[in-house]
Amino acid sequence: MYVDIQSLGEFSDLASQGADRAADALGQLADANVYVDVTDVTLMAAGDLREAFAGREFVGVEIGLEGGIAGETVMAFELDAARNLVNRLIPGGGDGEFVRSGVTEAGNIMTSGFIDGWANHLGVGIDMTPPAYVRASGTDILPDGAFDDDRKGVFMFESQVSSMDEDLEFTIYMLPEYAGFTDMLGHDGPVGEAGDAVPVNKLPAFNRMTKEGASSAADNITMMTGTETDVEVSRLRFVPVQDVPSELGKETVAGTVFELHGDPSGYLAILFDEASAEEVAGGMIPTETEPGIGDMEKGALRELGNIMTSGFIDGWANVLGTSIEHTPPQFVHDMGSAVMSPLVSRLGQTQDHAFIIDSTVRTPDGNVRCDIYALPDQRELAAALDRIEPAATDGGLPR
Repeated sequence: MYVDIQSLGEFSDLASQGADRAADALGQLADANVYVDVTDVTLMAAGDLREAFAGREFVGVEIGLEGGIAGETVMAFELDAARNLVNRLIPGGGDGEFVRSGVTEAGNIMTSGFIDGWANHLGVGIDMTPPAYVRASGTDILPDGAFDDDRKGVFMFESQVSSMDEDLEFTIYMLPEYAGFTDMLGHDGPVGEAGDAVPVNKLPAFNRMTKEGASSAADNITMMTGTETDVEVSRLRFVPVQDVPSELGKETVAGTVFELHGDPSGYLAILFDEASAEEVAGGMIPTETEPGIGDMEKGALRELGNIMTSGFIDGWANVLGTSIEHTPPQFVHDMGSAVMSPLVSRLGQTQDHAFIIDSTVRTPDGNVRCDIYALPDQRELAAALDRIEPAATDGGLPR
């Protein structure tokens, strides 16, 4: 099954516009300055999404979709954000039934705004079921059965909405029914020279390969620093190029970036928050140094990034049957969005959207965090995926 990249980009833009309307609706309801941080599309086997929701408590509203698009939409609030919303709507409203009714009302209004643009674009009617209030942990916030079958495909549109006034953050999840949605995005295939379609049945194999590369990178951190680490989450997303820097936000990071040459080409960033960078670099330096990230710490992080990158991309090359090389490590120490901006600026010269492979490595106690971002050229990635042997997709989606 081939999915047209341009069509997928159009639906990503629709989700972003719908999230803007939902944010505007919340802003009017709560008299707050609300905006959309980022909208992306996650594509993978259903079971691979569980880790992203682990350990989180939500309240929200679930609404079923029928007609032009079948599926589910969920407005999910962290508990504190839900209470803040209710206090905005009903000052002193408190907990319990007030939270339920306030969140349900707000979710119903925002979902209508989110879905209207989809119906207008498709020229079809989309019916919504009555809003159902949900309070759950982890993936239980999402529709029943969405993550039960690792061979079942998932397209998950995810929009993160924030407020400048107080904690009113929430996330919009839209999960169209896989079979019907892939039919809408269908491409006659196979992939042409322009790389204008991606074989979605091979994305799970690529994602498993990426997780193995992230595991290799985690092992390198452990080997070189003595700090035990493991891969917390690894996923493949489809994002408008201009939104990629927003994925990293304003937090200061330190690490290394690389340009990849081969098939596919692209960019790779290995980034630590400042405290993690100091701890990891300190584990590699035999002598005590001054606090902060000085020349010795920079050298240690370059060395570590170089080794981690080699291990990370070797798995890609093996599965894709290609050769991939990388430039010497460039040390970076800045806001995450500032680090990513020059990379996506170059990528944006040839494409409007980007596949971003996002892997997070952590220590068991959570004190050390490393985020690995890979940004391959989308056309070269599509063509490389198309060459994966059918046997490599075993355990992924049906052909």
